[in-house]
Amino acid sequence: MALTQTNVGVVLGETGRALGELTHTKDGRREHSTFAYDAAWLGDAGSRFSISPDLPLVAGHQFRKAPSKDDSIFHFAFADTEPDGWGCRVIARDHAKRRKAAQAAGHKVPVAELSEMDYLLGVDDVSRVGALRLRDPESGDFLRRIEGNGRGTPPLLELAQLMAASRAVEMNQETEADLRYLRGRGTSLGGMRPKCTVVDDDGRLAIGKFPSIQDDRCVTRGEVLALHLAKAAGMSVAESRVVMSDDIPVALIRRFDRDAGGRIPYLSAGSMIQASRQEDHSYAEIADVIIAHSDDPQRDLEELWRRMAFNLLITNVDDHVQNHGFLHVSNGLWRLAPAFDINPFPDKDPELKLWLNESDGPVDSIEAVVREAGYFRLDEAAVQRVLSEVLAAIADWKRLARSAAVGMSNRELDDFAPAFENEQMGIARRLLSV
Repeated sequence: MALTQTNVGVVLGETGRALGELTHTKDGRREHSTFAYDAAWLGDAGSRFSISPDLPLVAGHQFRKAPSKDDSIFHFAFADTEPDGWGCRVIARDHAKRRKAAQAAGHKVPVAELSEMDYLLGVDDVSRVGALRLRDPESGDFLRRIEGNGRGTPPLLELAQLMAASRAVEMNQETEADLRYLRGRGTSLGGMRPKCTVVDDDGRLAIGKFPSIQDDRCVTRGEVLALHLAKAAGMSVAESRVVMSDDIPVALIRRFDRDAGGRIPYLSAGSMIQASRQEDHSYAEIADVIIAHSDDPQRDLEELWRRMAFNLLITNVDDHVQNHGFLHVSNGLWRLAPAFDINPFPDKDPELKLWLNESDGPVDSIEAVVREAGYFRLDEAAVQRVLSEVLAAIADWKRLARSAAVGMSNRELDDFAPAFENEQMGIARRLLSV
């Protein structure tokens, strides 16, 4: 099989400031990438910064191949913009449908499988995560745009159509029309569950998260509840609410990588610590990144410790490094992004995905969280203050669950109760009374 090479320009933000060139090389089943900074970017000492921790500010092509089958062939900043489980599923199904239609029409169809670059370019430019954008070096068009100059990011009023198309994919009953509608629209975000970026009523980007056909509880209301509890507990969180679409609750969550000035550079915590997806990682590693690169280390360290305690006490056991992130402030300094992808798991034991540190293993004890607070630069008074705020918010979970923004029924309250009323909450109360 012949070697193929694809070059795309990389630019930053709405202004399209040139950053460099990304090159993808495929030789049979082997793939790798390189990135080279633009000379003008390297020469601007006043505003330049490393766009990815594995891309130092040096001239020349910087090589990357996947260290394992679970890791990306692209440097971490680009990997953060790749589609994950759900997006890849939509892109692969769309590709297969189009091949089949072309064969039926008598056209010669290439036998090559989709490459990692095909998946990277399968994301709509408007909704691509963060501020990195990809541009065709010949036409100057941003990649990717919807064919025929169609609208890539639909308005909120098309939510029902998006959900119907997503459900068809989940049930393996999708039509060409379903996939054509989801092309670019439902591929820009990570995660395994069906979702799509939409334009909210005020013109801002938001994520619409749909129920899955496999759900045995109302996961969408559970996530919105968790985000509202997190805000009540003093955390910075993505804005969220439940909206109804054909009597089905959809979680609508505002994109925090956009503001009045446009796109904000974003890196996942996994990217910041250069994490392999085959390895376990810890809150202590994220704390180390904060100490080294945060614009306000003390504030971010307290926020991270608060999130760790909160996640344990509401049984959010999916707190992996891709579910924490950072937003660029200026001159290579970053801040913790608002909390997102927080979900209570009432059918699980309180044991977090992330470890506390290398020696203590997974976070499964509020006592251990309190014991290690010093690593996050919290003294005893701060621990008491933060923990009491977290406990007070969680104790009020039923009232928030019944609020208009969440709208849980009594049956749904019963479904989620074990996530919030657990042994670790009792231990936390005793710690505060000592």
